[in-house]
Amino acid sequence: MSRRALIRLYVAAPILLALLLAFNAARLSSRQIEVPRADERGPDAMQAAQRLAQAIRFQTVSHQDPGEFSADAFDGLQGFLARSFPRLQASLEKERISEFSLLYEWRGSDPELKPILLMAHQDVVPADPDTAMDWTHPPFSGDIADGFVWGRGALDDKDSVVALHEAVEALLAQGFQPRRTVYFAFGHDEEVGGVTGSARIAAALAARNVKLESVLDEGQAVTMGIVPGFDRPVALIGIAEKGYLSLEFAVESEGGHSSMPPPHTAVGILSAALVRLENNPFPTALTEPVREQLAFLAPEQGVWRRLVLGNLWLFAPLVESQLAKAPATNALIRNTIAPTMLEGSRKENVLPTRARAVINFRLLPGTGTEALIWRVKSIIADPRVRIAPVGTSRSEPSPVSSVESEAFQRLHRSVKAIFPEAVVAPSLVLGATDSRHFASIADNVFRFKPTRLKREDLKRFHGIDERIAVQNYGESVRFYMRYLRDAAGQP
Repeated sequence: MSRRALIRLYVAAPILLALLLAFNAARLSSRQIEVPRADERGPDAMQAAQRLAQAIRFQTVSHQDPGEFSADAFDGLQGFLARSFPRLQASLEKERISEFSLLYEWRGSDPELKPILLMAHQDVVPADPDTAMDWTHPPFSGDIADGFVWGRGALDDKDSVVALHEAVEALLAQGFQPRRTVYFAFGHDEEVGGVTGSARIAAALAARNVKLESVLDEGQAVTMGIVPGFDRPVALIGIAEKGYLSLEFAVESEGGHSSMPPPHTAVGILSAALVRLENNPFPTALTEPVREQLAFLAPEQGVWRRLVLGNLWLFAPLVESQLAKAPATNALIRNTIAPTMLEGSRKENVLPTRARAVINFRLLPGTGTEALIWRVKSIIADPRVRIAPVGTSRSEPSPVSSVESEAFQRLHRSVKAIFPEAVVAPSLVLGATDSRHFASIADNVFRFKPTRLKREDLKRFHGIDERIAVQNYGESVRFYMRYLRDAAGQP
């Protein structure tokens, strides 16, 4: 190639690149489905809120120690639900699984259609007695004040349990009959892994050869001021969730008196291992759920974000570096490492015979738990540190549900019908939900609840001052009514 030709190429290349980037950004089209606002005639919001408040007062707490389980609390809640929603009790087939989990079947008129499943969990996490005085209203008071229903379960996840009952009761009163069979699953032990609750419900359905068209569980919400670049609400629909694994690191030694320590104690060896692990984070990656989220969000943003997000083939490293700057977005692109428990001696002047740590990992789609264990062991590379899985909640990353499926489109339409101002986008769920137990019998699993969340509300999950706005709770009931009409009632 001649010098002149090279010069022309050097001049033309940046221009061609700029044109290509601009073309890719310009051809981004909105993925939003515009539908009329739904005029669902749900129950009075305040009356519904009062029923939720009563449900909150039943202390259906899941404890790590099964001996602390309160059967009376769950029996009380279920008795209250039976009394409060008589049409549902009379019209749906009810089954108790593992004594305290509930499975309802609302039989459809067309047995050829695959059924759908909606789910929520009855149990809640404990309220720390040491922080009880920090609550604006006591954690199990169910107080209604300042426009909110207060108490443990108002967000996670008793609100959905009761809202689903409200939606079915209202639809039955209006004479609605589903064409597609609908199942409702209300587990009793989600907060400790769902092993005896939703896992057994899923097993029971599998034994009956039930194949679900879709599952809808908790996971994401209608975010407000949380997603960067958006003043309007963004309704995130989880199409996958990260895997879950906890590993125990244990180091044993002879112990002894702290006045005569060896060069390397069990605590020192363990600490060094933890430092090596945190200093060697997993690499970043834009997995399919995150790429889909960016594809839905990009057309709704300004020119520079469209330019970057419309050309991930070039700008993916830049996007990953920006997402890695904050813990919440870093978790979207990386297998995370979180040391959560640390144990050594029970006395300040005694060397422990055993030092122990538990590290919790959340795995991106495409990463298996065995592969992660192998990598962790290769990083530690110290035979004195014994590494083994611990706990009962180990799970692989979920399959990714399709955003092109009719099931996703129906859910998208239902969200827009109740929250027309919101931008809808798929996403990756960082935590573990009971829906993972149904992956083998469902074509699609979605994780979304119609709760409006501001950034300051995120700390209320498992935290102090859990609450939901009365108005938003009314929206939740209407959303489930609309979704049931669209997912189970349309030809």
